[in-house]
Amino acid sequence: MIRLPTTMSCVAFPRKMLMKNSMKNCSRFISSQTNYDIVIVGGGLVGATLACVLGKNSRLSDKSILLLEGSKKRDWKLPELYSNRVSSLNQATYNLLNEIGVWRHIQSSRYGTVKRMQIWEANSEAVINFKGDYSDENLAYIVENDLTLHSVYKELENSNVSVLNEASLQDLKLSKGTESHQLTLKDGSVFGAKLLVGCDGYSSQVRQKIGVHYVSHSYGQMGVVATLELEEQCDNTTAWQKFLPTGPLALLPLNDKFSSLVWTTTPQHAKKLLALTDQDFTDELNYHLYNSPKSNVIVEKSSRVFDQLLHALNCPSTKDSQLPPKIARCQERSRASFPLGFGHATNYVQKGVALVGDAAHRVHPLAGQGVNLGFGDISCLNGVLGEAVYAGSELGDLLYLKEYETERQRHNVPTMLAIDGLYRLYGTDFPPVVLLRSLGLQAVNALSPLKGLLKNHAAS
Repeated sequence: MIRLPTTMSCVAFPRKMLMKNSMKNCSRFISSQTNYDIVIVGGGLVGATLACVLGKNSRLSDKSILLLEGSKKRDWKLPELYSNRVSSLNQATYNLLNEIGVWRHIQSSRYGTVKRMQIWEANSEAVINFKGDYSDENLAYIVENDLTLHSVYKELENSNVSVLNEASLQDLKLSKGTESHQLTLKDGSVFGAKLLVGCDGYSSQVRQKIGVHYVSHSYGQMGVVATLELEEQCDNTTAWQKFLPTGPLALLPLNDKFSSLVWTTTPQHAKKLLALTDQDFTDELNYHLYNSPKSNVIVEKSSRVFDQLLHALNCPSTKDSQLPPKIARCQERSRASFPLGFGHATNYVQKGVALVGDAAHRVHPLAGQGVNLGFGDISCLNGVLGEAVYAGSELGDLLYLKEYETERQRHNVPTMLAIDGLYRLYGTDFPPVVLLRSLGLQAVNALSPLKGLLKNHAAS
């Protein structure tokens, strides 16, 4: 649980700091060496949110916190058109952002809500539906990454966090005793950190410099993203995901007229999709949404018989499924692609060092859990550090950091293996496998308790 401080007064910069900034955010420091209790490397979604959470933890109110971000500080305004990079934020992430005051900035701007989710198989009639237990319950919130990041930085102004932009890590000297770790930036600035936190993505410099073993592989796939306008305005609160032979195709609701696309496919197909005109791309997308490859006769008959049995037993079946909305057009210049991969650090911590978010783990986007795993890391680390300070221990105490590592790996590893397993399960059109996964999908959809467990795990 996040403990908010009773005051929002900011911590002054150390005396060695020669440049002052009234808003605690500056683009360049001029200093010799400055020591901080906590230094966070990476000011993206996870790093900035971690800084904000720690900065508002009442047990850490007397601790100096520095956030290092490699890019320039920029003034951002909400654009008229939606960005093509969005995240599906689960209920736990929503609660975290709401508790630190970030959600109010998002709420005053724009976001999409997911009240229902439909997942179906291209090679059979198997369907699974998820929905909230109550009419007003949301399964997820779809928010543009830039908007979330801007909202976090806005709230950082009300915390005891110092932010340094254009800060690229050059060298790291780890302390073997009680001294601070020493970070040297590319401009020659030197900083000390009693606790160093790596939030610098799946190519993390912090992870590489501390020598943690990292298990990784490329999926040999690309994620194609775009912003889509629907043919008709509707109650667009359903997230749709169709498993094609080349990978899943997902539509995420932004509002009653627009959705965000995440289409996993081969590099060759992704290149072709990006080269198409907007109209040809829209036609290609609609074709894949509404048409399916010819299925195996045995698979088709078996799936249909099983579905009829479920329907006769008054269990959820494909008869409860719906068709996704038809796409009218693709927003101009909204298409882009990025490579997909898997990665996991065997250890998240060392003495005085912790890895958070993509620096510790990277997953396939098919379940929309990547950034949520990172936000889960934030909540856990915040609680552990608060307990360490309350008990009179050092921030970098390995005993407490191991608690963070143990708790998060118990959650992250099963989730990551399940997502990786789903990718491999749906990555083949071998008829026996198609039959087993189709019947399995139908069975899970019919078993409400099991479906509830899956939904609850994804929301945590």
